[in-house]
Amino acid sequence: MDAHSRGRDDIDPADQWVLNPETGNYELRLNPSGPQSGDRSRPDTDSASGRTRRRDSLPEQSSRRRSQQQSPPQSPRRDVPGQRSRRASGGGQDGGPGSGPQTAAGRRKRKQQKSRRKKALMWTGGVTAIVLVAGSTGAYLLYEHFNNNINKIDVVGGTSGSAKDRAVNILLIGTDKRTGKGNEGYGDKGSVGHADTNILFHVSKDRTNATALSIPRDLITDIPDCQIKQPDGSTKTIPGTSQVRFNTSLGQDDRDPGCTMKTVKAITGLTVDHFMMADFNAIKTLSTAVGGVDVCVAHPVDDAESHLKLPAGKSKVEGEQALAFVRTRHSFGNHGDLDRIQVQQQFLASLIRKMTSGDTLTSPTKLYSLANAATKALTVDSGIGSIDHLKSLALDLKSVNPKNVTFTTLPVVDNPAETKVHLTVVVNHAQADPLFSMMRGDVSLTEVKKEKKAAASKQEALLKGSQANASDVRVKVLNGGAQPGSAQTTLTWLQNTEGVLKSENGGNYKPDLAKTTLTYAPNQADQARKLADIMGLPASALKPGTKDSVGLTPMTLVLGADFKGAGTPITAPAKAPADIQKVEADKTVCSK
Repeated sequence: MDAHSRGRDDIDPADQWVLNPETGNYELRLNPSGPQSGDRSRPDTDSASGRTRRRDSLPEQSSRRRSQQQSPPQSPRRDVPGQRSRRASGGGQDGGPGSGPQTAAGRRKRKQQKSRRKKALMWTGGVTAIVLVAGSTGAYLLYEHFNNNINKIDVVGGTSGSAKDRAVNILLIGTDKRTGKGNEGYGDKGSVGHADTNILFHVSKDRTNATALSIPRDLITDIPDCQIKQPDGSTKTIPGTSQVRFNTSLGQDDRDPGCTMKTVKAITGLTVDHFMMADFNAIKTLSTAVGGVDVCVAHPVDDAESHLKLPAGKSKVEGEQALAFVRTRHSFGNHGDLDRIQVQQQFLASLIRKMTSGDTLTSPTKLYSLANAATKALTVDSGIGSIDHLKSLALDLKSVNPKNVTFTTLPVVDNPAETKVHLTVVVNHAQADPLFSMMRGDVSLTEVKKEKKAAASKQEALLKGSQANASDVRVKVLNGGAQPGSAQTTLTWLQNTEGVLKSENGGNYKPDLAKTTLTYAPNQADQARKLADIMGLPASALKPGTKDSVGLTPMTLVLGADFKGAGTPITAPAKAPADIQKVEADKTVCSK
């Protein structure tokens, strides 16, 4: 027996409630033979006296009073549409399947019920349409709001389209330009916006790990020629400069972030796909949007210059205090830029933990504040310069576990050209080159889960097995991002030194690749293993095909940006140098 129908199988339980078109409320339907909930005699006004009188005639009122004395009192009544599935017998009373034919009065009553029901459905459908339109309009306006927040720059270089099925590199740039309310006292007063803070965020192809490489602003390096887009759509070349600070790769001589991206590639060998640039406001607004960022200091801090004041131990910072935390240079370490970089890494690691926490992801208010703050604070390249593209990128990268995100700093040494005061640094290639190789090879700086190791073992199996003779190896060599002339010098080395006589120069390959690849057919596996052994190629460089080669078709070797020269192995180390600086995103570190 159904609780709504009270044992009557001819009533649809859903019909017990109906929308009253006059009030806009759903009301409970009772037996039509008795009074309905909410029935109320309607008052009328006497036009002569102005007094309210009842519509019912006096005899009818007396009859109703007598009826009320004989039956339990009922609640006042409104006109509510009748039940849809009710069968009516003669006289309009409820009848079962065996009831007799309906009377004219019953048919009229049913017709009235249908008419009322039709009006209710029309009214409900109209409201539903309005709600849907309003919701769609709200979503559209929100979408447009976020879209209009985003600033974008059309740079020469980088990539567009999907980043799926490949590693992705994003350059995060913090400028020292005094933009935004309340930032007049920060940075250099006349700065055009140099690359003050720089982090290359490399995400592995399989999305199991990421490495965030900080590049010191005071690094002395060569800035290559770069192209910038003019307002009229034309391209202008900015000449490169040798042995200057890295931070001048942006802003100086009208350089845009595309020039910084190109400089990073020259240093690391990694092609930068996108950039995200922020000013001082980003730290203030993002830290506030998530409700503050947890930080830890090993000793009390009272820095008069940055106005940072914190007790020893853990604290929560946001807004101006968060900005002071990442900008202080005199509170930790040797009061230099390298120590400040480590503090910034610790802050960003904590910010990542907060942004990906359940407390943030389950709060619509925090998510809106975070999205609003992020889109206002960021300037990005046109390849990701819309909410759709940013959302697509975020969804693609969301599977990276914070415990496998590692912050590190480009290994450097004091600039030997400075004999008295060491204000700048240069790359320490003994430590940096293995680190670059690991990033290009998608080798994590932290331990990753067993599935990752299993996949690596499967890849390594490609190198196991028989090898062909060098004289039987057929290969076409192309330059796909290595130094100019690399294809020819490699070809000469293979033929004259290694006996790979059936090799040829295939010219240039586009687009440039970050990593060297060797593509071969199944029936060329023994040749591929031999060439990999000769050149020191990692297992990840081997790309087996699905169809056997026909005739004299050669394998294809594309020399990527990781290629350093003929005879120089490019196999990535399994572990980073022991003394390399690291901050793991899932761990809290107290700044000293």
